[in-house]
Amino acid sequence: MSEITTNTPRSSSKATQDFVPIKEVRDGVVVLKDGGLRAVLLASSLNFALKSEDEQTAFIVQFQNFLNSLDFSVQIFVQSRMLDIRPYIATLEVQYKKQLDDLMRIQIREYIGFIKSFTEAANIMTKNFFLVVPYSPAMIQTGKGVLSKLPFGKKGSNAEEENRTFEEQVSQLEQRISIVQQGLIRTGVRTVQLGTEEAIELMYKMFNPGEEGKPMAIPESQK
Repeated sequence: MSEITTNTPRSSSKATQDFVPIKEVRDGVVVLKDGGLRAVLLASSLNFALKSEDEQTAFIVQFQNFLNSLDFSVQIFVQSRMLDIRPYIATLEVQYKKQLDDLMRIQIREYIGFIKSFTEAANIMTKNFFLVVPYSPAMIQTGKGVLSKLPFGKKGSNAEEENRTFEEQVSQLEQRISIVQQGLIRTGVRTVQLGTEEAIELMYKMFNPGEEGKPMAIPESQK
């Protein structure tokens, strides 16, 4: 990753990673540098405009009840990106090569051209909806000041202790995830937690908006 340089002496230059608050993604959980944990949930969408007035009112009331029931904050994140049709085009290209009938080959080739021209002219966007569920270790007072119960970086701590602390805090995070999922299911919105690879890909695209790549893989349970 590139470095950010300024007019200050080179010794004070910092790498881009220094400005990213994420330490690692572990077992599908985003671990921040300050010890906080974050779970990212992918939420299903619904067409609010196509619902009747009573259905819209019921959804608003249920969603309001959901927000009021939370005793912790959540972040709602909407990702809008240009529709990436390359995987679909690649699938059509494979079928084109396998096709032995000349007429079908012509039709597939024309269809590929139509899809490309249509998506370029229509400027089609795709949206993904996410909820970020947080958990931060409690702060404790000591004789030396305020210290955080961090699962990593403790002096004298070994891997077994770190894993045990991490698992305990993930258990607390999972309780919050369950509360969010149960609250949203009453509104008709389904959610699924991103796995490690999916979370890493999402974070990469957030911090590298100019990069083009494969669209984020949707978990099987969300399809």
